[in-house]
Amino acid sequence: MARPRAFASASPGDIVWRRFPEVLAALPGPKPRPALVIACGEVGASPAVEVAYGTSRKIERLHPGEFLVGTEDGEAWTLSGLSYPTKFDLSRRIELPFDDRWFAVAPGAPFGQHPKMGLLHPVLMRRASAAYRAAR
Repeated sequence: MARPRAFASASPGDIVWRRFPEVLAALPGPKPRPALVIACGEVGASPAVEVAYGTSRKIERLHPGEFLVGTEDGEAWTLSGLSYPTKFDLSRRIELPFDDRWFAVAPGAPFGQHPKMGLLHPVLMRRASAAYRAAR
């Protein structure tokens, strides 16, 4: 098996295309989905990120720790790079190596050969902060 290729660093607030583990285990999930970068760092000498799970399913009901980014968010929606309204679950976070084993190039490659799809607009920070506090 080929050695995983690391991507250039990400930043907190980036929305990335990732293979979130179905069960918080050591194996990538089968299908890439959006994730929100919470923190960035390194494991060894390789980049790593802490990401929050994103899904476009069951968006009509938000639980503590979740917030929605949707079409009604206007410019913030456009900047997110998302194709569907998506809720991010800040109680479901994991630290992962930022490499092509766990992440894939975003659809349409808006930032080149990188998993970044878009970013969280500053107007959504209050919503994200409330979800983060509720998740703790």
